Amino acid sequence: MVSFETFLETPSKERKTVVGYDVPEGVDIRGRYDAEFARILTKDALKFVACLQREFRNHIKYAMECRKEAKMRYNNGGLPGFDPATKYVREWDWVCAPPPPAVADRRVEITGPVERKMIINALNSGAKVFMADFEDALSPSWENLMRGQVNLRDALNGTISFHDKARNRVYKLNDNTANLFVRPRGWHLPEAHIFIDGEPATGCLVDFGLYFFHNWSTFRRTQGEGFGPFFYLPKMEHSRQIPYDMPNLAQLLIELIDVTFSSNVSSDSSLFKQAAQIPIRDDPKANEAALELVRKDKLREVKAGHDGTWAAHPGLIPAIMEVFTNNMGNNANQIQSVKREDAASLTEQDLLQIPRGARTMEGLRLNTRVGIQYVAAWLTGTGSVPLYNLMEDAATAEISRVQNWQWLKYGVELDGDGLGVKVTRDLFGRVVEEEMARIEKEVGKDKFNKGMYREACKIFTRQCTAPTLDDFLTLDAYNNIVIHHPMGSSKL
Repeated sequence: MVSFETFLETPSKERKTVVGYDVPEGVDIRGRYDAEFARILTKDALKFVACLQREFRNHIKYAMECRKEAKMRYNNGGLPGFDPATKYVREWDWVCAPPPPAVADRRVEITGPVERKMIINALNSGAKVFMADFEDALSPSWENLMRGQVNLRDALNGTISFHDKARNRVYKLNDNTANLFVRPRGWHLPEAHIFIDGEPATGCLVDFGLYFFHNWSTFRRTQGEGFGPFFYLPKMEHSRQIPYDMPNLAQLLIELIDVTFSSNVSSDSSLFKQAAQIPIRDDPKANEAALELVRKDKLREVKAGHDGTWAAHPGLIPAIMEVFTNNMGNNANQIQSVKREDAASLTEQDLLQIPRGARTMEGLRLNTRVGIQYVAAWLTGTGSVPLYNLMEDAATAEISRVQNWQWLKYGVELDGDGLGVKVTRDLFGRVVEEEMARIEKEVGKDKFNKGMYREACKIFTRQCTAPTLDDFLTLDAYNNIVIHHPMGSSKL
């Protein structure tokens, strides 16, 4: 692959003056034209994205086929196991290279969509890292994606501001801000508003390519070597799905089961739990109870050797920071001080332990209510949604959807008040009907009728009752954005 520096030195051909975006050969923009977006979708930037697409599309297609094959094996009773190719990693005595200086201390991170006000608040929040999310926390409308690129460019240039007219308040960046990470979309998500050589571009390469092209020089100029840009690559199943030629420092997220068999992770499933509580402004007693849950959760994490943790809301950061600082002192991390030797003896059976917990009627109802409301918000352009004092994103909606599907698939018997009752399609149908009525009552008739709750209900119900579990809820729902809003109207 041509290096990024060489790519930049290649002179552009004579440009044509056209109405709309000035695109290179083989690229077709199907999203609406906007003069501000055009400063992101420059001809050279699109050439870089097209270069990435042409370089990696076969790699991505192969990775997707491997996922399908693995899914078929598991559907037919097979189980994942340790990857023979990474045997030496598990058995060799080794340590990681030290982290770059900019992110040696990551004791508190905050995640949020690439919305303008969110970016300012997150960078000013006191967290060590802000992960700007194009994936789970963002509804991938054309408007959201392109505005997100504009917002990140302005943030890195120090020119970002936001005027909240309702509060008559202007938000700007502080002198000291969190380090910025960017999470592009996963391999599985297409970008249907940009076609390259006749097929939709890969969402990950669009998000990464546009951000990297416009901002890498800003990092070099203002930060220096080792200070970014930094990226998370989500939804990877194992290390072979990472394109190491992509010019970035990538962090792999353990979100899919196969990747846990490529390296050693603790069999204690509690390590994967996160407290998603958010501040409760109008109820001090409930707010303190939520904060106490967060403190306990974070104390467990830091005692287990975590170098840092995730905050669901800027208002939680002081309490979380206090827990980690009290237990880590002045150390930037716990890489040297806490060794998890217990992980060295894990077996495949340890990683395949079936989690235990209650299966209740209220759980079925809550899954349904949260899933429908999240999808409804996602369809109207919002990807991070506070529901019942918790922050919900696409990942939590996936949990609701998959758990419902599993209970239906295997006809599980409910515990508690539903003792002796099996989860069937008829029961689920009644639950959906009753929870839709509850949602209408909670949000109000006017909002319910103007929203996309009925469309969301159809999508969520279809996903929960499908004979075979679909890969991702949002992949199915994305079709509604493309079909109903093909030009990416701001009136989503």
